[in-house]
Amino acid sequence: MNGAKLPEGGVLYDETEEDDDDAFGGEGADGDVSADAPALDSAAASIDWNEGLKNDSGLKGAELIAEFVKHLPNAPGVYRMFNEAGDVMYVGKARSLKKRVGNYAQGRVHSNRLTRMVRETTHMEFVTTRTETEALLLEANLIKRLRPRFNVLLRDDKSFPYITITGDHRAPAIFKHRGARARKGDYFGPFASAAAVGRTINSLQRAFLLRTCTDSVFETRTRPCLLYQIKRCSGPCTHEISDAGYAELVSEAKDFLSGKSQAVKATIAGQMAEASEDLDFERAAIYRDRLAALSHVQSHQGINPAGVEEADVFSIHNEGGLSCIQVFFFRTGQNWGNRAYFPKADPQMSGAEILNAFLAQFYDDKPVPRQILLSETVEEQELLALAFSEKAGHKVQILVPQRGEKKDLVEHVTANAREAHGRKLAETSSQARLLKGLAETFALPYVPRRIEIYDNSHIMGTNAVGGMVVAGPEGFVKGQYRKFNIKSTDITPGDDFGMMKEVMTRRFSRL
Repeated sequence: MNGAKLPEGGVLYDETEEDDDDAFGGEGADGDVSADAPALDSAAASIDWNEGLKNDSGLKGAELIAEFVKHLPNAPGVYRMFNEAGDVMYVGKARSLKKRVGNYAQGRVHSNRLTRMVRETTHMEFVTTRTETEALLLEANLIKRLRPRFNVLLRDDKSFPYITITGDHRAPAIFKHRGARARKGDYFGPFASAAAVGRTINSLQRAFLLRTCTDSVFETRTRPCLLYQIKRCSGPCTHEISDAGYAELVSEAKDFLSGKSQAVKATIAGQMAEASEDLDFERAAIYRDRLAALSHVQSHQGINPAGVEEADVFSIHNEGGLSCIQVFFFRTGQNWGNRAYFPKADPQMSGAEILNAFLAQFYDDKPVPRQILLSETVEEQELLALAFSEKAGHKVQILVPQRGEKKDLVEHVTANAREAHGRKLAETSSQARLLKGLAETFALPYVPRRIEIYDNSHIMGTNAVGGMVVAGPEGFVKGQYRKFNIKSTDITPGDDFGMMKEVMTRRFSRL
């Protein structure tokens, strides 16, 4: 196996290639997998790189970079630095390629990380751009694609889920959605996790009685399903409710998700009071249950600041060689959840430097809100705001609140970042103790750095698949899980040993 010795004597194996179409892809803590990975930016995928000088002279490091500088323009652009093996070590951008790259040649670096990077450089490639904002967006795209080891890397980059209410059917349905917005309808989000979407849809079903079945199921129903019986659907499939009545429920649901929650609750409360006055207590009880469901949704949203209509709030806690960036999502004045990120970065980098690099990558394939609130000022704050505004097609503000409700909100996010940071350190420490105990129990010469677990599954001998789960010093590494569709036609249905042989052969032939 390929590997490199680690300080504690373990072996860190190279990440394997994905097996054709058998990759699980990155999973988040909620276990939901995006149906379609974001497509590569077409402009970034067809870059005409200026390879500059061919390194036939054997130059390396600062001397080589100095030769490149002689031929560089005083224009914005992006550069890539390669090591002796031909791997991209670093991707950077510059307002002036000549000045920025010249700093490396003159030794103007401020950390051991950059000094080591310059020393290992054996080749560089460049591409000029029209503006610095264009260079920033291209740099972020390339870092996510190439994952150079000297850049700050965003580890968990799964797409965010949305709630969609379809608009191409006489009885619109409510669904969880990821990926491209190919279907006509209204989309609400982003939500921090699939679990948050699931909880919200469950409550909205009780509040607005919207269907969640597919169109094909809807068209074949001859009588109401169980959801109608337990009062979680109004039964539009069998006309238990009129089209006009169902359209009113859909409109109320859209208003609630658009931030008009108080108006919707007031309307339902009025209908409940009217039913009570008419002594129609059964109908009044339905309105009461709908109000309770709406209150349940809002109770799970936590804080909902009145002065924050559409914003993402970022805070970083950097300590002990580990950085945690906590993100809260606010849309239509409602809190759609939060998520913690642990980017891979050099321990010598400051929190502001890490946050600056993180932001550009974070919004590379995600919609940008009108306001971004930060816990501390970042170096390229104005440039990021300009680039995001161009990308989003509307003005984007990046602010570091100093007082008031927004300042309190950032402090709340910072407290969450600190707590998530502490939990991650505790989990990592616990995992290290477990791995050390495993090594002692089995008298292993090294503490394991990577453990792979395999299993097979089939349905009465058909649809056979194999799965690989990976664990390491920081726990389960979900981004490296793999699924193997069993392809051999010579295996007897249900032959677990034959299936495992194929899985092992395909897995270890790639080392």
